[in-house]
Amino acid sequence: MAVLRFNPLAAALAFGLACCAPMTEPLFSQLSDPSYGPIPGQSGTYSTYNGTAAPFPGNITGAIVNTTFGPPGEDDLLFQNLLSAEWVIFSFYQQGVERFNTTAFAEAGFPNTTYERIQQIRDNEAGHLRIFQNQISTNSVKPGPCQYQYPYEDPISYIALQTVIEISSMAFLTGLELQAKLTLSKAALVAIAATESRHNTWSLIDNWKSTPFAGPTDTVYPYANQILDFTNEWVVNGSCPGENPVYPTPRQNLPQISPGAGTTGITPGSTLVFNFTQPDNQPQFAPNKDYYAVFFHGLYNISVPFNTTSYSAVIPAEIEPLGIIIAVIADKEGAPTKENVVAGTLMLPESPAVLADTGV
Repeated sequence: MAVLRFNPLAAALAFGLACCAPMTEPLFSQLSDPSYGPIPGQSGTYSTYNGTAAPFPGNITGAIVNTTFGPPGEDDLLFQNLLSAEWVIFSFYQQGVERFNTTAFAEAGFPNTTYERIQQIRDNEAGHLRIFQNQISTNSVKPGPCQYQYPYEDPISYIALQTVIEISSMAFLTGLELQAKLTLSKAALVAIAATESRHNTWSLIDNWKSTPFAGPTDTVYPYANQILDFTNEWVVNGSCPGENPVYPTPRQNLPQISPGAGTTGITPGSTLVFNFTQPDNQPQFAPNKDYYAVFFHGLYNISVPFNTTSYSAVIPAEIEPLGIIIAVIADKEGAPTKENVVAGTLMLPESPAVLADTGV
């Protein structure tokens, strides 16, 4: 069993303790107790902590193994997947807090409050970590963080990726609600999605001076694990705790895609060339078989023929250019089952316009 690593100094900061007495590592039984540590909704740790060190439980660097034995909880698998995804998101914000400062964002043209907001969102995401840990029964492993590498280089590309992450979060949270068995789990997912929507609304208005609206509904994608899987591109190979379950479970390991050379844009009416980004995971298209580019937007999807020679398709012009479009390649119109999806997902942000124009 891997040894749970815990940073006592960071824990002291996170708890707001002024005592200098030595702290001992918490036991698995303590970490599995929802009353241990700051409680989401009852502690300012998850809203107003402004330190650079990671707040609890973001300062835990190992998995929390099960402390009891028996059948898993009804939604344990869902929250294991979601907790692993939340580690990806929390770590992104924690990196931003550590790498940048108020001046860095201001000099890049963003408001003077941007760094403070990134800290506050980081705090919220730490609260999500604890909420998801608490939703997993003590009969199941609570996944720990891996090491992550994100595709940003400066404050501008960081905020661009932040926008995509928040929009994507809402899409996979609504998809996960379709998997939830317990009513309480469904309610928790709706509440978390509302918080992610607030994060995205802030960024669209303050940072991009863009409309925060996505039309009458955000985009729903029914196969949430496929969205979670694309975040594996940011996970450093071999860096995850050995006790972590496969992320996501089940994992289809579909070929991932990005806009390729020849793409005229990612807005409706544009030609989109699909670039399959993993050399060792390429799709296999059967001869004399029809394939479709399926574009999900709002509550609906539209399928168009996919050219298996040029790897291209035209984004349907009738889609409203707001929010996010999610594109996949499928072997049946509408991708009626997850097994019909043969590649994807590709996230196509329609707002802010600067992201849509550059194909970020």
